Amino acid sequence: MKTGILLTNLGTPDAPTKPALKRYLKQFLSDDRVIQPPNKLIWWLALNVVILNIRPAKSAKNYEKIWDKFGKGSPLLNISNLQLEGIKKTLLSQYDHLTFEIGMRYGNPSIPSALQSLKDQGCDKIIALPMYPQYSNTTTLSTLDEINKTLNTWDNAPKLVFIDDYYQDKGYIQSLVNSVTEHQAQHGKPDKLMISFHGIPQRFVDNGDVYYDHCVNTTQLLAEALNLKKDEYQLCFQSIFGREEWLKPQTKNSLESLAQNGTQHVQVICPGFSVDCLETIEEIDEENREYFMEAGGKEFSYIPALNDRDDHIQALSSIIAQQL
Repeated sequence: MKTGILLTNLGTPDAPTKPALKRYLKQFLSDDRVIQPPNKLIWWLALNVVILNIRPAKSAKNYEKIWDKFGKGSPLLNISNLQLEGIKKTLLSQYDHLTFEIGMRYGNPSIPSALQSLKDQGCDKIIALPMYPQYSNTTTLSTLDEINKTLNTWDNAPKLVFIDDYYQDKGYIQSLVNSVTEHQAQHGKPDKLMISFHGIPQRFVDNGDVYYDHCVNTTQLLAEALNLKKDEYQLCFQSIFGREEWLKPQTKNSLESLAQNGTQHVQVICPGFSVDCLETIEEIDEENREYFMEAGGKEFSYIPALNDRDDHIQALSSIIAQQL
C-alpha cells in the first residue's frame, strides 16, 4: 500500500479571462469560511447580481499582467508544480512507497480530483499539507472541509494526516532568513523591513481565528533570527476586501506613512505566501511600490516568496517526513 502526499494551495483561474475569473471567484466567494455575512441572502444577491458581473473583468486584467511570468500559465500553479517535483525528488530518495498530487481549494486541479487520483493509486494513508504556514479558518480549515467532504463519500477511506500549520518550523524560518540575507546582499539593508501577511476581517479573529497570533509569532521568530531591532521591521496586512474592519496596520497605509515621514528605503517580504502569485507580484511589487514611491519613498524592493528554493523544499520535505 502507498502513502499519498497531497499539497494544496488556494487556487487559480484557468485563464486570465472574464469567464474564467467569474467561475473562480464564484467558487471562492461562495465559501462560507471565507465570506461570513450577517445575512446570507443579501450576500448571495450581491455576489450574483453585482460582484460577479463587475469584478471578473477587473481581476482578469490583473491576471493578464502576471500570466506566463513563471513559465506558461498561472504563476501559482507553475511554482506549485515545481515545489511538488522538488519534494517528490527529495522524499523518493528516502522512501519508495509514496505518491504525490496537487489539489487547489478553488479552480483546477481540484482537491477532489487529486484525492481520487491518490485513491486510484491504492493509498491507505494520505498526508495533506496546505501551503499556508499560518493557520486560519479561512484557508486551512476550508481546505480540511473540502478534503473531508470527499473522503466522507468513500467506503474504506484512507487514514488522513492533516498538517495544520508550520510557521514555527525551524527550516521554514531559516529559509525566510536566507531569502532576506541573500536579497540584502544584492540590494542593501533597508531602513525598514515590512513583513506583510494577507489580511482577514478583524471580526474573524475576535471570533477565535488564531491567524493573527500566528502572524505575530512568525514575525517575532523572523526578526529574532535576523537580529532586528524593533524599529527595523514592521508587521502589516495586505489584500483588503469589502467595507468592514480588517486586521491592521494595513500594508498600503503603512508604506505611505513611512514615506511621508522620511523613510527612504523599504523591503517587503510576505511570509504567509509559499508561492508568488497575484497578491505578491501585482499587488505588492507593483501597486504597493507605487504607493510608497508616490508618497516620497526612494527605494522599494520585494523579497520573493520561498517558491522552490532548495532550502524551502528541504524544509517542506522534512515537515512531511515527520508524518510518515
